[in-house]
Amino acid sequence: MDNKKIVEVFLGAMLLANSFSAEAQQARKLFRIGFISSEHPGSPRTEHLSEGFRQGLRDLGYVAGQHVTVEYRYAEGKTEQLPSLASDMVRLKLDVIVAGGTQVNLVVKKATATIPIIMANTDDPLGSGLVDSLARPGGNITGLSSMSQELSGKRLELFRETFPSVRRITLLWHTASNSALRETLVAAQTLGLETQAVEVRSPDELDHTLALITKDRNRRDGLFTVTSAFMTTNRKRIVEFAAKSKMPAMYPNEEFVDDGGLMSYATNVTDLHRRAATYVDKILKGAKPADLPVEQPTKFELIINLKTAKQIGVTIPPNVLARADKVIR
Repeated sequence: MDNKKIVEVFLGAMLLANSFSAEAQQARKLFRIGFISSEHPGSPRTEHLSEGFRQGLRDLGYVAGQHVTVEYRYAEGKTEQLPSLASDMVRLKLDVIVAGGTQVNLVVKKATATIPIIMANTDDPLGSGLVDSLARPGGNITGLSSMSQELSGKRLELFRETFPSVRRITLLWHTASNSALRETLVAAQTLGLETQAVEVRSPDELDHTLALITKDRNRRDGLFTVTSAFMTTNRKRIVEFAAKSKMPAMYPNEEFVDDGGLMSYATNVTDLHRRAATYVDKILKGAKPADLPVEQPTKFELIINLKTAKQIGVTIPPNVLARADKVIR
């Protein structure tokens, strides 16, 4: 075969290969992912979480618009809107739904038993009934636990170290967070702290409950907010109360401190959302949620708001401040 023929055959093979590549590109499925949150769209926290998830997808080679498209739904802090948002997502016939927060995951799980659901951030997946076990979740849901209630002891320990003179703490808790309250009570007893658990059952009761704490202020020196979706949703009212009452307070997540709370110790939730993308990748490649173990967090953050400390007239010890991952000045 002469050189001219060889070139013609080579070019023909290249054109055929390119044709097949183009057809494969056209035939490639554009996966549709749902992302649902109880937060407000456009808020700094929401942007951090959604960007963490998008970064996770990019790290795995997914290009928006080419490999995946993401449908976002936000409840804007109005949890009563979650069922309709979840139903909307189910109607879209998505390939997988990513949900943040225990309450959001419970609503989405109730809305569909077939579409795979990835928990991007859940306090207690086992205790809340979202999964059958951490090793083998069962059903159509798996993902990541924030271990928020398991961190209650560490939060109390840090609070005690920061304010060694505090011996009495008000535990503000919501009716739906019994297990988290039990964890906190055990930890407080171990540390020798006197506690008074104050229950809140609804948003309408919150102001009245906080007023009762104020009335009995002389008996308690600190405020500890027990982790729950209810507390996070109503965090601004709680933070404002603590500031007005000049009570040192420990909170279960960063949102409280961003809104003016004194300090928090919690899982890095942005990292959890980034890691949620690895579950999405496995699901899109054919894995079943029931077979993917629930993973634990690996990054934790102590966050301190020095502006609030100055406002309420307290001092954060240098040894505690030096351990903070983030300081708001």
